[in-house]
Amino acid sequence: MTDRDLRLLPKTHLHLHFTGSMRHLTLVELADKHGVRLPDALRTDWPPELSAADERGWFRFQRLYDIARSVLRTEDDVRRLVREAAEDDRADGSRWLEIQVDPSGYSNRFHGITDFTDLVLDAARDASAATGIAVQVVIAANRTRHPLDARTLARLAAQYVGRGVVGFGLSNDERRGTTSEFAPAFRIARNAGLLATPHGGELCGPATVRTCLDELGAGRIGHGVRSVEDPDLLKRLVDAQVALEVCPASNVSLGVYPHAKDVPLRQLYGAGARIALGADDPLLFGSRLAEQYETARSVHGFTDAELAGLARGSVLASTAPPEVQKLLLTDIDTWLGVTQPAPSPAPEPAY
Repeated sequence: MTDRDLRLLPKTHLHLHFTGSMRHLTLVELADKHGVRLPDALRTDWPPELSAADERGWFRFQRLYDIARSVLRTEDDVRRLVREAAEDDRADGSRWLEIQVDPSGYSNRFHGITDFTDLVLDAARDASAATGIAVQVVIAANRTRHPLDARTLARLAAQYVGRGVVGFGLSNDERRGTTSEFAPAFRIARNAGLLATPHGGELCGPATVRTCLDELGAGRIGHGVRSVEDPDLLKRLVDAQVALEVCPASNVSLGVYPHAKDVPLRQLYGAGARIALGADDPLLFGSRLAEQYETARSVHGFTDAELAGLARGSVLASTAPPEVQKLLLTDIDTWLGVTQPAPSPAPEPAY
C-alpha cells in the first residue's frame, strides 16, 4: 500500500518559536531591506551547522538567533512572519498553531512588551482569517533573564486570556538559571487559566522535567525527550497524560542526540506518552512540521496508524476547544480510512 500523504494528515503544531519560524528567503530579503549583514551561516550555508551540546555551541546558536531577530524592524515585517508561518503550517496539514514568543526580545524596537503583544495578536488574527488555521500565542519567559522579568510577562499574558494567548512558557538554555525560581510567574499564569508549557528535558536530563511538573505545574513539556532516561518519571507523564512537544530535527541539530535514529521517539510512543511533534526553529534546523512526521515514518518505522496516533496526541495536547478537537480527530480518522459508525436511530416518541 502506498503511504498516505503526511501533508494531508490533520494535526496541530504546538512547538514553534516566533523568530525561528521565519522562512530563510524572508530572512535574506528583510536583511537586505534593512541593511543587516548576515553571516555566511545564515545567508549561504543554510541551514547552519549547529551543536549546542556545549557552551560554545549554544553561544553560536543564540548569536544566529539574535541576528535573525534583528531583521524584524517594522509592523509589516512582523505581520509577514506570522502570515508565512501560518501558510507553511497549513501546507503541512496543521489546523491549529500555538506559536511561542518572548515579547521582551522585541520591546525596544516596538514600543514595549504590550504594544508588541498587541501587534503579534493582531497579526495572528489576520493570518488565521487568511489561511483558515487557528493561530494562537504562547507567551514565553527567558530562563536566562531574572525571574522577576518572567513575572512581568506572566501578568502580561494573563491580560490576554481569551484574546489569543493560550499558554505561558519558559525557554532558552535550560542549563542556565534555576527553574524553580520561575514558580511565582507560572502561578500567576496558571491562576489566570493559561496552560503551563515550560521547556525541559532536552539539554538537561529528566530532573528538569520533574522540576517543571513539581514547581511550575506544567501541563505540557517543551521537548521532554530525556524523560525516557527515568522510567518512574515517564510513567508519571503517561499516567497524567502530560504531553511532550518532541522536536526530532532540533534534538539532532543541537547535539542532544548524534543521529535522528537516536531520538527516543519510538520508546516514548511505546510507553504510551502523549506526543506532539514540533519543528521548533525551522529557520535554523531546516525542516518544518510535516518533515518531523516523515522522520517518524522513515527513520523510526511508524506506520500510518501510528502517525495518526501522533497527530491525535497533538490535538489532545492542544488548547483547542473540545468541538475543534472533536472535528480534528474525526478528520484524522478520515485520513486513515477509519469508517465512522452510523448514528443510532432516534427512539420513537412515546405518546
